[in-house]
Amino acid sequence: MSCPYTPTTSTHVNGTNGTNGTSPIPHDEAAPSSSFDPGIFRTYLLSLLPPVLGATPTEIDSIFDNEFDERVTRFASEGTGVIYIAKRRDEVEDDMPPTFSYLLTTHLVYTPSNSTTLALIKRGPTLDPITPLATQLHILNLFGGEETPYESLHAVVSNGVKPWFDAFVGARGQGKDGDNKMGIPMTKKKFAELELSLLHLQQNVEIPETHLIIHPVIQKAVEQARATGARPNLSYIPPKLLSDSTFLNTLHAHVNAWIKSIQAVTKLNRDVASGTASQEINFWLSLERALEGIENQLRSEEVNMVMDCLRNAKRFHATVSFIADTGLNDATDNVHKYNQLMKDFPLNELLSAPDVDKIQEALTLIFLHVNRKMRLSPYPIRRALPLMEAISRDFNDQLLRILTSHRLLYTPYETFERLLSQTTAIFRSWDDLIKEFTNVAREVTRKRSERPTRIKVEPAHAKLQERTRYLREWRRQHEQLAVMTGPTKGLGGVGMEVGGMDMEEEVKEAYEVMKRIDVLDVSTEGTEIWVAAENAYNERVARVENQIISRLRDRLGTARNANEMFRVFSKFNALFVRPKIRGAIQEYQTQLIDSVKEDIKRLHDKFKTQYRYSEAYHMSQMRDLPPIAGAIIWARQIERQLLTYMKRVEDVLGKGWELYAEGQKLQSESAAFRRKLDTRPVYEAWLHDIGRRDMGVTGRLFEIVRLRGGGFQLAVNFDPQIITLFKDVRNLLWLGFQVPHAITNMAKDAKRVYPHAVSLMETVRTYGQTLDLVEHNKGIEWLVAEYRNEAQRMVTRGMGIGWESFASQYYAARYVSSDGRDTRHIQFVREFASVVSVLQDKTNSVIDLYKDILRAVEDLATCSYTMEAFTELLSRIQAAIDRLNLEGYANLDHWVAELDKKIEGILLQRLKHVTQAWCTEFDRAADDGELRRDPIPSKRRGDKQRGEKFLEGSMTLKPIVHEIRIQNQVIFLDPPIEYARQTWLQQLHDWLGVVCRLRRIQSSRYEIGLQMQGTAASETLYTSLLTQFADDTLQRPFVLIEAKVQQLKDYVAKWLQFQSLWDLEAEYRSRITFDTTETQKEFGVCVVDYEQVQARVNAKYDAWQRDILSRFGVKLGNAMKEMHASILKARNDLEHQSIEGLVGGARRF
Repeated sequence: MSCPYTPTTSTHVNGTNGTNGTSPIPHDEAAPSSSFDPGIFRTYLLSLLPPVLGATPTEIDSIFDNEFDERVTRFASEGTGVIYIAKRRDEVEDDMPPTFSYLLTTHLVYTPSNSTTLALIKRGPTLDPITPLATQLHILNLFGGEETPYESLHAVVSNGVKPWFDAFVGARGQGKDGDNKMGIPMTKKKFAELELSLLHLQQNVEIPETHLIIHPVIQKAVEQARATGARPNLSYIPPKLLSDSTFLNTLHAHVNAWIKSIQAVTKLNRDVASGTASQEINFWLSLERALEGIENQLRSEEVNMVMDCLRNAKRFHATVSFIADTGLNDATDNVHKYNQLMKDFPLNELLSAPDVDKIQEALTLIFLHVNRKMRLSPYPIRRALPLMEAISRDFNDQLLRILTSHRLLYTPYETFERLLSQTTAIFRSWDDLIKEFTNVAREVTRKRSERPTRIKVEPAHAKLQERTRYLREWRRQHEQLAVMTGPTKGLGGVGMEVGGMDMEEEVKEAYEVMKRIDVLDVSTEGTEIWVAAENAYNERVARVENQIISRLRDRLGTARNANEMFRVFSKFNALFVRPKIRGAIQEYQTQLIDSVKEDIKRLHDKFKTQYRYSEAYHMSQMRDLPPIAGAIIWARQIERQLLTYMKRVEDVLGKGWELYAEGQKLQSESAAFRRKLDTRPVYEAWLHDIGRRDMGVTGRLFEIVRLRGGGFQLAVNFDPQIITLFKDVRNLLWLGFQVPHAITNMAKDAKRVYPHAVSLMETVRTYGQTLDLVEHNKGIEWLVAEYRNEAQRMVTRGMGIGWESFASQYYAARYVSSDGRDTRHIQFVREFASVVSVLQDKTNSVIDLYKDILRAVEDLATCSYTMEAFTELLSRIQAAIDRLNLEGYANLDHWVAELDKKIEGILLQRLKHVTQAWCTEFDRAADDGELRRDPIPSKRRGDKQRGEKFLEGSMTLKPIVHEIRIQNQVIFLDPPIEYARQTWLQQLHDWLGVVCRLRRIQSSRYEIGLQMQGTAASETLYTSLLTQFADDTLQRPFVLIEAKVQQLKDYVAKWLQFQSLWDLEAEYRSRITFDTTETQKEFGVCVVDYEQVQARVNAKYDAWQRDILSRFGVKLGNAMKEMHASILKARNDLEHQSIEGLVGGARRF
């Protein structure tokens, strides 16, 4: 309201909520001032009070009395925060006009004559004379008069303070978390409780106060007795009055009045169906207080003295039936029992609930209280039913108030859906709670043997429930339509459609029609308004549906395959609940339903193949899923696929697809198939199988099993079914099955032992595999013997341990005691695993080294016959042995000795081969010269090619050249034959030294003690191999050398014979040896060069020839002469003989 003009400032004053100035007063402006002029305040009141209080300036002059300035000064400067101006009605005759008086005070006193009270509240600690008072004062009008103050206070809180606080909190917009931190929800709740309390004060049924009339004589006698400190009795009453009939009649009349006034309270009742639940509750609580007040009065000394007077006068009919006539005892007992229900009734939680969640909590509390107390209190069921209906009305009003405050159609859809889903949940909760209450009411009725009555609560919120359900469905369909016609999704986003209609804008305008009405008004008029608005909405939406049908058919027509059509149906199936759209696309639905049927048929075929023969079974084994859990998961996967196909049916047919004929058939087939997919029988069969088995985690850790092929093997004494049980229970619990407690405990024991059992199984498996490796690599047994013995000691130790200790000491590994005794069994598993792991590592390592050594040893037999090749291989072998020594393998000396023997054998063979090759090479030159006469045996040549092919390119013996020279008429050989023998022996020793000079492998190169002792040369080299030849292989080269030397000697001796050319006679000369075109003679690995001596010997021979020829000629001439002389003599003799003598002589012959 507006305030009149004042000399200091022009201001506007709000009569109920304060001034319109809202900025805080600065500290410097609000500084305390002792010079505040009361005249400023007087002027302000003269301008403010006439329009606010409805008074003339002359009527309010009474305020400005002598104490006005003092009051105002104290109000302006001191801490007093408020000053009141009271308007009171004067007492006048009934026919006189009312007059009022005005009072300025700092203390409030309420009287029935109060008409209006104006409160001026300072905003700061003091008033500043410079600042306008309108910005320093709050003004609050507290009405009085005939109405109770409850109504005005309720109006101030409900319409002023609470809305202003809500507006301020809403403007800040900090969110729910910020409000919770600042305590704003609690403040809102307190405001709601205050508003509710003021409302209850208005609604309470007034219980008439009963004041018993006491005779003055009786009152005076009691006061005298009290003054003397004695107990009141009849002696304090004058004796003549005790027999005075008038006095006694008066007392008797007073008693009758008491009875009537008490009966007015005890017979008081109310119609529970006519008011609210809080009125019913407050009525019985107030009635109990009133009855307690009457009982207190009846126990007073005045009433006792009245009764004594009447009994003294023998008027027993007034005293004997006094209590019975009043009905006080019955009424008090009845009220006490009823209030067992009414006391602590949690109705205020409902009426002050600030949100929907609090309403649900309040309903739960109310019904829990009622159901519990109804069994104890005799409160009639016929009254309890209207009481619950009254609670339903309160529930309806409170829920309607909260929903209306949210302006449902203006809120975002997410918020709307959340509110309406909460509302639906509350209605559902009410139905469940009211059913429970009905059962309790029937039970109580039977126990009390009350007259049967129809137990039914008519909910006052039924119409609101139906409206919210319908509104939620309507808003959901609208949102689906709005999304499909939106700018970025669905069928919209193309601007103006055919015919010039924008679908998005059309849907928005249709929605605006609904926003203009109160959608929660369920009255007859409100329902008519709703129907009219919905019809207008449907008219606009129908045009949009026609456009959607056109666009949807276009998309379905251009779809290339069934999957694209499924996607279209899935995207727009939310619109299929609209009959117009569903009818337009029915032809496509039939086609896609057939596709879904085919998919379901393939699902049937997949199920009929059985789990054990499916790919899922093998995948389950790979993923460590036990058979039972795997079968259940497989069946549920098929069930999920079936549900997916049913979802496709819903995509095609829309919501409510099972109501169509085609949908009903698919639904029945699907339900039958799902019954076959029920995994409960599998689970129950598993339970039965587990129940009849004697399974448990007992027995020793290890067992010895007999192998089929003979022999024994170490194994872990642990039933694999226990592990399967643990895995089955784990997966079944994940799948939501309720596994019995006994089986769960058994699985827990298996779970506790499982890590140790698996560790032991893996350790034993590793141990067995390692022993197999050792068995297949015989050469390493001695090296790993110590580690294997340690593992066997651990096995011996484990033979005395049982599984029970593991099951009972599950938490030992987590909580280890100081001495470690609690975890000795678990420690054994770790130690055993560690020992076997060391054995495995050492075995694998030594196998790798052993293979390298074997390769190197094998290469010794085939490598080039050179010192470098042999040294490299032996260095590799020695390096491996050194590594074995560093890693601490046992029995290394023995093992290296055995290896050295093997190497000796190989090197001995190499020595044999090289000796044979040397002999062959030694003989090759002579053999080549006599190849045609004496070929090398084929067997020996083949052996040489196979065994010594790697020596053909490297084994060469350089021939030694010897010259036969003549010097000083003396023929000699240079170098001498002994040089050849020495050279050939040196070559033989060099080839043998390639092996014999190799250093032996040693096992103790890292042993400092042995190094200091030193070893003999024969022990570090392979020279001793020369003593190990079993045949004449080593003697043969020496025989060859001597034979070759002898051959050489024989040949050289022939040349030395020519020394006689200078010493002997000519008759004994021969030149066959040197009379040749050659200049040297080869003896294989030896060559005799006689070129120098050949010429001189030839010259000497020529000189001797000429001399011999000369002498021969002389002798020949002499012989010829003698022969000629003899022949001539014989001729002559012949000529002198006669022919006849010759003939006759002949005839005589």
